[in-house]
Amino acid sequence: MQSERTPAIPDLGPGAFWPRLLERERHALACGALQPIETEQSLLERNGMTWLVRRVSSLARKARDAKQHSEQATGKPSNPFLPPEADLTLGAIGPGHLCIFNKFNVIEHHVLIVTRDFEHQECLLTAADFAALAYCMHEQGGLGFYNGGRVAGASQPHKHLQWIPLPLTDTGPAVPIAPLLDSPGDIGRIGQCPALPLPHAFVRLAPETLTDAGTLYRLYIGLLEAIGVEALSLGDETRQSAPYNLLLTRDWMLAVPRTRECHAGISINALGFAGSLFVMQPEQLAQVEAVNPLTLLGAVTT
Repeated sequence: MQSERTPAIPDLGPGAFWPRLLERERHALACGALQPIETEQSLLERNGMTWLVRRVSSLARKARDAKQHSEQATGKPSNPFLPPEADLTLGAIGPGHLCIFNKFNVIEHHVLIVTRDFEHQECLLTAADFAALAYCMHEQGGLGFYNGGRVAGASQPHKHLQWIPLPLTDTGPAVPIAPLLDSPGDIGRIGQCPALPLPHAFVRLAPETLTDAGTLYRLYIGLLEAIGVEALSLGDETRQSAPYNLLLTRDWMLAVPRTRECHAGISINALGFAGSLFVMQPEQLAQVEAVNPLTLLGAVTT
């Protein structure tokens, strides 16, 4: 399916990503296209690490619910990526991807890497997808992640990878879950982390890996095989056999299988496996504080 091409989208070349992001972010905030969601943050010491828990404000929750009710009334969920809002668009990354802001962002500088033409979120990632994400990470570091399907936390069926800057908190490791990523394996060798007691596959990356999309793709396929996710042919598409989350930094890549989208009413996406949880109600925050967060993650992976 061909997309409606947004005109005059600049190409993002070497050195352009961060300056362009800051420039377009100022514009998008000024014109109201970018609508950050206000949250209250709590830090929770458990499992030898510091978990970050964000709770959304009631006003932001009402705005989100109003959008959902509008879509239910029309029976037609909107596709905000086809085409994307011009005021939210940073530029093109290669011939097949656009970089846009997450309109309702919880984390500052949060961007999405979306396919220009429609591809389903449950299609396997490609080397071109990794090249687009790696561009952002080579430019500015950060955390890349992917929610492989609705059960894994994807809110849109149009394929989109995501990027946020690091660190996630002002104290501790840049990625909160890092203390549990204690895999003894060599660089490039897929294995598991003994301190992370839930189904997963993990690999450490060499410094030059981010410049090699082919190697990233090969390791990604190896991670999926290790967690039992297979490639399925569906017409001219290659789909995943099961939902999963993927996280990528300059130093490592982590894949986690998913069996359900939420537990006890708390929705989990890829950021949960980075040590960052998101709740909607005060009682959910109390619930997270009362239980082991790893128990929460384990409940959506087994």
